[in-house]
Amino acid sequence: MLVARDADRLAATAASLAAAHGRAVTPLPADLATEAGCAAVAGRLAADPPVDLLVNNAGIGLAGSLLRNDVADECRMLRLNVEAVLRLTLAALPPMVARGSGAVVNVASVAGFGPMPGTAYPAGKAWVINFSESAHLQVRAHGVRVMALCPGFVRTEFHARAGLGTTGVPDRMWLAADDVVAAGLADLARGRVVSVPDRRYRLVTSVMRHAPRSLLYRWVSAVGSRRPKRDT
Repeated sequence: MLVARDADRLAATAASLAAAHGRAVTPLPADLATEAGCAAVAGRLAADPPVDLLVNNAGIGLAGSLLRNDVADECRMLRLNVEAVLRLTLAALPPMVARGSGAVVNVASVAGFGPMPGTAYPAGKAWVINFSESAHLQVRAHGVRVMALCPGFVRTEFHARAGLGTTGVPDRMWLAADDVVAAGLADLARGRVVSVPDRRYRLVTSVMRHAPRSLLYRWVSAVGSRRPKRDT
C-alpha cells in the first residue's frame, strides 16, 4: 500500500511498482497533514489484511526562520512531521503486538540530533527519534520493532518543494534514495533502533551527540549562517 496526497502520481507509481515486481500495490490517496487523511490511513492500518511493515516517510520542510515564518505554516509542518507519525504508529502497533510480529520505520533526519537555527523542523525530527526509541522499548518484548531512520541530504524533491537551496552542499554529502532505503532495511534486519545511513553522517551525528554544548552551538550557528538560499 502506498499513501500520498497527489492521487495521479500515486496511481502511476503504484502501477510502475506492480509491473516491475509482479506484486499488487494499492494506492491510498490521503493528505496526512489533515484530520481526514490521517483517519483514513489509521483506519486501514488497524484493519485486515495486516500490515507487516509501516514506513512513515511523509514530511515537509520550510525555508525561512521562526522569527519570520507564519506560525500556521510551522504548525502544518509539525502536524505532518510529528502528529501523523504518532497517529499512524499508534494505529499500526496494536495489531502487530497482537500478532507478535511487525515493524515500523519512522523517517527522521540527522537534523534531529542537535539544535539548528531556522524552523521547527529539527525539533520535530528530534521528537521522531525519541518517540521511535520509546515505542521500541515498549513493544520489543512482543516481537515488534520500531526504528528511526536518520538520513542526511538525499536526492529527492524535498528541498525544492520546501523552497530550500542546495547550492553549496558538497556533492560528497548527497545520498541516493535507493542507498538510504537499502541501508535502512539492512539496519532494521540487524535490530538497530536508530539508523544513520553512511559513515560520513554517522561521524557528524556522533560529534553532535558528544561535543560540549557550547562548542555545538557555535558550530551549528556557523553552519546555519552559511545555509544555502533558494536555488534560482
